[in-house]
Amino acid sequence: MFDSLKATFRRLIADQQMDTFRYLSTQFSLDNRLIGLIGARGVGKTTLLLQIIKQQFPSLERVFYFSADHIYFNSNTLYQFIEYLYDYDGINVFFVDEIHKYQNWDQEIKNIYDGFPEIKIVFSGSSSLDLVKGSYDLSRRAQLYTLHGLSFREYLYFKKYNHFEPIKLIDLLADPTCCNDLLSSIPMIKRHFKEYLDYGYYPFFLESDQLVFYEKILRVIDKTIYEDIAEFYKLKTQNLPIFKKILNFLSTIEPGAFSHHNLAKNLGIDDKTVVHYISILEATGLLRTIYPYATGNRLLVKPEKVFLNNTTLCGAINSALGSNISIGYLRELFFIQSLENAGQPVFYSSIGDYQTPDCVFEIGGKNKGSKQIKMAAKNNFVVKDDILIATKTEIPLYLFGFLY
Repeated sequence: MFDSLKATFRRLIADQQMDTFRYLSTQFSLDNRLIGLIGARGVGKTTLLLQIIKQQFPSLERVFYFSADHIYFNSNTLYQFIEYLYDYDGINVFFVDEIHKYQNWDQEIKNIYDGFPEIKIVFSGSSSLDLVKGSYDLSRRAQLYTLHGLSFREYLYFKKYNHFEPIKLIDLLADPTCCNDLLSSIPMIKRHFKEYLDYGYYPFFLESDQLVFYEKILRVIDKTIYEDIAEFYKLKTQNLPIFKKILNFLSTIEPGAFSHHNLAKNLGIDDKTVVHYISILEATGLLRTIYPYATGNRLLVKPEKVFLNNTTLCGAINSALGSNISIGYLRELFFIQSLENAGQPVFYSSIGDYQTPDCVFEIGGKNKGSKQIKMAAKNNFVVKDDILIATKTEIPLYLFGFLY
């Protein structure tokens, strides 16, 4: 079994393609002794780790990759395995995938970190990992990176259409017309954008047609609920179907139509449980919550809006339910996921639809007006779908897909 882990590592490295790279590959540094890569299922964490190994450790002499959910670790400890490879093979850089599948992983990683000063560990795990509040406080030791799904910019790159550098939000808002000549020249960009909204968030969309791809997305959802959530949050099996009901409900409503109380009533559970379950779904990369822009005690309020995590999840769930997706829902969700994944907090606005600390945004189609936000004290923009050219106050929706 030990040799099987070695053979698996060599095989995965040999098969790993190096023709496309995620946005995080240029930011990922191996300077720290303990590095964590977290993200939702399906966003490409394993591929990123293998590419880093292949790029930075061509000889493979002092590095080893393995997945912590391998059957070998049913009867062997992580600590013993790493200690053996260090003592006998001189390996001192370990890439540990699916770390959250190994019980007591945080204590053993801490013991390795403290007991072997020459060992470097890079681990990956589900978004549900609570590293800040963990009992062994690895947050003080680890450099953490979060990998999100594909941006629209990356989608075009993966489809071999164009390769553009990311646009900084501050530059886009300072002069929305800055990219008109470059991006409006992309052939069929409206078609590409629609395809991205339908199925472009997860890198494995390239592996199969849309229907098969949606089936894979549904399996990602099931694994997240019935494996990650069930194991990490220690929930009873009979409670797990409620999570799918919440996702199904949220995929079919209009933006802003969410009510904790109504959802709790329909599910036959209390409001507190709904709030808790929504927080779990958000932590595991299946939901996003939007709060009002507030300070002080007002931050204790419930979220104003709740969305699925990304537009591809919407497509997969609505396809399974046989329902149509609200175009307004897709537009707002794309705007939110693009800004949040680029590291920009987004809040609900009582004037427009959303706001950042400096700007107010109204989201809509090509005929959307600016009357609602003209009186805003902050800078205001109308973000329009179905347009290609920006003006000083109107920004094409697709441009926000180039932020990372």
